Amino acid sequence: MSDAYDLIIVGGGISGASLLYAVSKFSDIEHVALFEKEPEIGAINTYQTNNSQTLHFGDIETNYTLEKARSVKAGAETLAGYLEATDPDRSLYDRRSKMVIAVGQEEVERLERRYHEKGFGDLYPKLELIGRDRIAELEPAVVEERAPDVELRALYTPDGYVVDYGETAKSLVAEAREESGVDVYTGTPVEGVVETADGYAVRTGGGTAMADGVVVSAGSHSLQFAKQLGYGEDMALLPIAGSFFLAEDFLNGKVYTLQMGKLPFAAVHGDADVHDASVTRFGPTAKPVPALERGELSTVGDFLDVFGFDLDSFVSYANILADRVLLPYVLRNLVYDLPELGTRAFLPHVQKVVPGATLEDIEPARGYGGIRPQIVDTSAHTLDMGEATIEGEDIIFNITPSPGASTCLKNARRDALSVVDFLDGDYQFDTAGFDAATVENFPHETE
Repeated sequence: MSDAYDLIIVGGGISGASLLYAVSKFSDIEHVALFEKEPEIGAINTYQTNNSQTLHFGDIETNYTLEKARSVKAGAETLAGYLEATDPDRSLYDRRSKMVIAVGQEEVERLERRYHEKGFGDLYPKLELIGRDRIAELEPAVVEERAPDVELRALYTPDGYVVDYGETAKSLVAEAREESGVDVYTGTPVEGVVETADGYAVRTGGGTAMADGVVVSAGSHSLQFAKQLGYGEDMALLPIAGSFFLAEDFLNGKVYTLQMGKLPFAAVHGDADVHDASVTRFGPTAKPVPALERGELSTVGDFLDVFGFDLDSFVSYANILADRVLLPYVLRNLVYDLPELGTRAFLPHVQKVVPGATLEDIEPARGYGGIRPQIVDTSAHTLDMGEATIEGEDIIFNITPSPGASTCLKNARRDALSVVDFLDGDYQFDTAGFDAATVENFPHETE
């Protein structure tokens, strides 16, 4: 291990891999290292079975405001452009149709207002508002066995992406390692980051390395590192574990249900696995857990680090979980992991997408699902919707729940510009070259 770097990146998920790609390929920063605690890149929440494999554009995510949808769309197009340019054989992703369905008069009216009055039809030129007959052509299982007197509409687009984010992270790191001055250490946990007079000392299981600047992209653990250095004191985390159910080949593309506006969690949806279209996944569920990684008891203590044992933290959690929308939602989701009863309880969500599904058609997906760190503002006692970036003195901490994977390269572009700025102006970032390798390859002409 080298003992000195210009920049150290902590975390080898899709966010850390994206930043390594950005600074190594498009800046003149000379010596960069990435440290990942797992033996492989993209092995935790980025791993293909631990997320929904969705590239979020904001077109069918009905809890997004128009402003957020516009921002997410730009991020998704950046990653899609990279995939289109570097993976012509589509080993990392696939292109499939997608829709969000509205069932019943109240949902149909909400969906129509969203499309016609709130600007989403203008923002997404290929997004169509379609009725029962067209839905039946595209997704027969969504209409078959549904009562004919139930109103049904959908927003549909043929242009959807499903992504293996774990393999994409590996691709980004492989691209970065083609450049000189790039070191990648897997199986090397970072034990602490300490500010010194000369920058930062990054203590790892393999020794200590010095860096002029540091970016921590370690999922839920990013806030843990931030608090160790005195940042993020008005923040806490509500870790949400997501699970899935597996079924037979029901759907041709991705089918979302309408999202409840107050919830930051993805609406239940069904879609085919990125590598096996014969397997349909339904989910995710969402239950709070006192750990920062799914199934890792050792991270319970890490959760306590970011909980914050003060009055504001306790009041924030109580205020959030007592919400009349969120509390029933959380209680229902606790049931879904119970043997037999959980599958029976989840079946109505599957049947909202595929009315003909039965208990015999679905089963819990063992070993699927990760942790999404929902951010708590302990000063406002509220649950924040989306990602958070804490920027300190020559250091950045990124906490990236959904849609963080979708916007990973857009975020990397932003962070790369910050990095070259806080490295005393000695370096430059080639924004034009980055855009030419990513977003400019997105097939806008199909819109």
